[in-house]
Amino acid sequence: MHTKPYYAVIFTSLRTEGDNGYGKMAQQMEDLAKQQPGFIDIESAKEEIGITVSYWESLEAITNWKANTDHLFAQKKGITNWYEEYKVRICLVEREYEFKKE
Repeated sequence: MHTKPYYAVIFTSLRTEGDNGYGKMAQQMEDLAKQQPGFIDIESAKEEIGITVSYWESLEAITNWKANTDHLFAQKKGITNWYEEYKVRICLVEREYEFKKE
């Protein structure tokens, strides 16, 4: 569990046909996000609808990630090559719980 509160950025998308370099760029962006100050974790599922949730210590950390030059390049490629549509939601996580089968 993470120290609360923290923030979640929820990115949902509908992809265009084919990979067109998407898989490689998605991995590069995940690796880069993990290096950013304030980054906590990331989870994603990419089937019919893509869902990626990244976790951050502050709104400032999220703003800095959005402004990262490599991330800006990936955002532009996403709009021109990879997404039919997408939506970003930024949420404050005040509580969490989990179950793990031992």
